[in-house]
Amino acid sequence: MGGALDPAVATGRNLVRAALADLSPGSRVVVGVSGGADSLALAAVSAFVADRETYDLRAVIVDHQLQDGSAAVASGAAKQLATLGVPAEIVSVEVGRRGGPEAAARAARYSVLEAENADAVLLAHTLDDQAETVLLGLGRGSGPRSLAGMSAASGVFRRPFLALRRADTEQICRFHDLEWWTDPHNSDPAYRRSRIRADLLPMLEDVLGGGVAEALARTADQLRADGDLLDSLAAAVDNPRDVPTLTQLPAALRSRVLRRAALEAGADPSALTAAHLAELDRLITDWHGQQRIELPGAIACTRVGDALTFAVTPVAG
Repeated sequence: MGGALDPAVATGRNLVRAALADLSPGSRVVVGVSGGADSLALAAVSAFVADRETYDLRAVIVDHQLQDGSAAVASGAAKQLATLGVPAEIVSVEVGRRGGPEAAARAARYSVLEAENADAVLLAHTLDDQAETVLLGLGRGSGPRSLAGMSAASGVFRRPFLALRRADTEQICRFHDLEWWTDPHNSDPAYRRSRIRADLLPMLEDVLGGGVAEALARTADQLRADGDLLDSLAAAVDNPRDVPTLTQLPAALRSRVLRRAALEAGADPSALTAAHLAELDRLITDWHGQQRIELPGAIACTRVGDALTFAVTPVAG
């Protein structure tokens, strides 16, 4: 490392500084590290910012134990972090199967990071990750909530690199003389995200003349802003289980109110789909004495007169 400050490094530092601007000196900040270019770059620029702002910075490396040699990868990442002056802890986890391998690994990783009780947890998702997430949501037909992608801040989690390209994180690593690990899953065609990264996005860039990743990220930002407004309006609705009240709401807002009511009743947010919400909506707009609507999380909804009732699904079904 030496010479003039690289523009990618300067941008990365500014993004992290802005993401943590609300924290006071001494705040505990954790950066999630995998050993890949994105997370090592995030750790590098975070170390600079933490030193200047006197944050208590440390890294957590989650070893998912899904590949041979994962322990060596984690150890190598910890050694690289030591050169940056960032203390690191390696946590090995058992990854379940719920939702598929990618979702299960993510759930295990987030559980570890949440348990750190930090004031902020930094995640290294980039603009490229955001574009891939939007395309995955589009392919599933998951609606605007999915197309809105990842938020820059969600609870304790913060994603300062959502405005940074993956190539920039590699440049940051080169500036700091860091050698990153390339996850073979990222090029495995068995994973849909890998095919989007390797095949679909390059094709779209070629056909549409470039700028596709940035355009997808901007679309996510716009949809997220719209979604946040609808969510705030839904939270302000009195009597959210009252049929006459729900009948008077625009469809887009009614859907948000129904989703909120279902989640408050205990429905599983990771499995609650647009199809479930459509069936709940039929209890309002097209009710002909339907039986209860089964929701993920062993919750059922029934209409009794002019009210919706949520209850735990009977064991006998």
